[in-house]
Amino acid sequence: LSGTMLLDFDTHFCSVDTGFICFVSTTCAILCFMVVSFTYHFMRLQLVYAYYLFVAWLFDKKHKNKKTPHQYDAFISYNTHDEPWVIKELLPKLEGEQGWRLCLHHRDFEPGKPIIDNITDAIYGSRKTICIISHRYLESEWCSREIQAASFRLFDEQKDVLILVFLEEIPSYLLSPYHRMRKMLKKKTYLSWPQAKEHTELFWEKLRQALKTRENPEAESLLLTVSAKS
Repeated sequence: LSGTMLLDFDTHFCSVDTGFICFVSTTCAILCFMVVSFTYHFMRLQLVYAYYLFVAWLFDKKHKNKKTPHQYDAFISYNTHDEPWVIKELLPKLEGEQGWRLCLHHRDFEPGKPIIDNITDAIYGSRKTICIISHRYLESEWCSREIQAASFRLFDEQKDVLILVFLEEIPSYLLSPYHRMRKMLKKKTYLSWPQAKEHTELFWEKLRQALKTRENPEAESLLLTVSAKS
């Protein structure tokens, strides 16, 4: 504009095009929303797994120089709706008769401590993790986090540390979000509770053997399927 008379100067050059700014802002906001929605819908499980991978890495880094023995024999991961079975059936057998020391969230979690820290400490502070699987269990967010953290420990350490107990018959399509669990289930033998009505002690003996085995890298985790009594 060199040489232009002041009276001929177009003040339009000094104004701000708010419409264009709004257009750019809303376009960026919509694109970000689409990316977040796409990521949540298709990759939320991978993100959760990555999160637990990071948490486990921090835990391992924090305790890698500590060779302290495990505080519990097994951490029991279950939904509160299945607590009557755990209290009436599982605890009397495993703690009362067999003498194992179990970790239960309602009894042994440290008050005031973040839940995720309690879960991580319970899983890594126990030799084994027993997951009591039911429909309610699969619907629970915290139960999902517990089994994902336990699965990460299993595949990361390559140790026999995970026992899955199916309290109900679960259709395979409901296990689709747990692709690692489905992969394991296809390779394992099941013990059905209804078929063991006259031989229930055999089931508890199998569970005792699973708890008794040490963390052998070449050992495979024992999966026990239990259907609820009618």
